[in-house]
Amino acid sequence: MKKVIHLMFWLIFIGLILFLFSSHVIAEPDFQRQRLALVELIKDEVTTTRDFLQQEALDERVLDALSKVPRHEFVPDSQRPYAYENRPLPIGHGQTISQPYIVAVMTDLLKPKKTDRVLEIGTGSGYQAAILAELVDSVYSIEIIEKLAEQAASNLKRSGYGAVHTRIGDGYYGWESVAPFDGIVVTAVASHIPPPLIKQLKPGGRMIIPVGAPFMTQYLVLVTKDADDKVTTRQILPVSFVPLTGKH
Repeated sequence: MKKVIHLMFWLIFIGLILFLFSSHVIAEPDFQRQRLALVELIKDEVTTTRDFLQQEALDERVLDALSKVPRHEFVPDSQRPYAYENRPLPIGHGQTISQPYIVAVMTDLLKPKKTDRVLEIGTGSGYQAAILAELVDSVYSIEIIEKLAEQAASNLKRSGYGAVHTRIGDGYYGWESVAPFDGIVVTAVASHIPPPLIKQLKPGGRMIIPVGAPFMTQYLVLVTKDADDKVTTRQILPVSFVPLTGKH
């Protein structure tokens, strides 16, 4: 009788292990399917907003990065079921992970090249930094909220993007010790374009930043610097971002 009970115990145990393993195997391909479906939604939204963007489609390299980076690894567990919906999600501390369409557009506007060095202001959960890491040589990202910065570093390392350089600090001042940058992306709205960031942008570089006031009209603004350090700006489309925090 004891042998029968012992055998039944092991059969139940093995069955449970197989069930958990099979559940994991099924879940991962499903996330991949959801990512690919999300990319198709982004393509449709780009078509709808082409007049704002002044282009018909995004760079295929950018879309490919969106299809690779596991957004579900960059949201709280409670938000994982919604990770591949085309909308922002809360990540704690009053912050959000941006809508994938916006992430795609901002990344595309940088015109990232494989040899680029890019600065991100506002690491958040680390998702935008991971997208950039798929496209450029090196990514530097600053987050002012300490707990978010620590969580982002953990998310990036767990997802295979441990080479992204992160630090805690006030992004308004950029990262002067490793400047200049080919591209700068700011993931929170500012009332004006921070002069230190313009200074740290290389000639020929591009910066994308939301400009406006919290809870009022905001625009995604493309900043370009030519070979003579002349700076020009262009409003892209209306957006809604949480405010850039810090002394400014």
